[in-house]
Amino acid sequence: MKPKKTVIFIDDHPVFRKGLKALVAEGKTYDVLGEAGSAGEGLKLALAVRPDIAVVDLSLPDRSGIELIRDLVHRLPSCRALVVSVHEKTDIIADAFRAGARGYVVKDSAEGSILAALDALAEDEYYMDSAVSAQVVKNILRRQTRNIQLTDGRYESLTAREQEVMSLLAQGRTVREIAEKLSISQKTVENHRSNIYSKLDIHSSIDLVRFAVKLGIVDMDLWK
Repeated sequence: MKPKKTVIFIDDHPVFRKGLKALVAEGKTYDVLGEAGSAGEGLKLALAVRPDIAVVDLSLPDRSGIELIRDLVHRLPSCRALVVSVHEKTDIIADAFRAGARGYVVKDSAEGSILAALDALAEDEYYMDSAVSAQVVKNILRRQTRNIQLTDGRYESLTAREQEVMSLLAQGRTVREIAEKLSISQKTVENHRSNIYSKLDIHSSIDLVRFAVKLGIVDMDLWK
């Protein structure tokens, strides 16, 4: 008999977290090693127990779940990240996969999908919730292809945080909205924006959007 795969849960809603934990534990296929309510606690837990799979929410109180996934897969390459989130927008899903996620489940359907998703990741496969529309998947694939074809050295010169801020700016988010989303100060966002403009040699928000669309970082459909 193969050893059980191990799982941790990182979500700031304790009732939802405990419900998924109980559902997975009841199946007796996985060993649940722990749970955490923030990105900081989740990363600490993951480094301590080294799970096979980390189930991660994207909306965490201290950091973006996307940032956490990026850290997890960098520091624990054998750990597979499964997103369970309320978000269904193309850009957010694409960002999660680019950060290193291997699966995506929408919270509304998590109870019926979580075990199938875990099974897929346990077999080193990808998983996409059927609740996510086929068009979203097509958009992700199209944008990934664009990124491969149109890689630009200027974009690669940006830090991971600057790339994240750039994506949000290109989506039309305000400095205040970005600061709240990333849990940083507005001054820090402004500094990142200045660095982005300098490194990319662009001079306006319109130029930034054009550059982002060219690389497939944002979908032009979002602006229609």
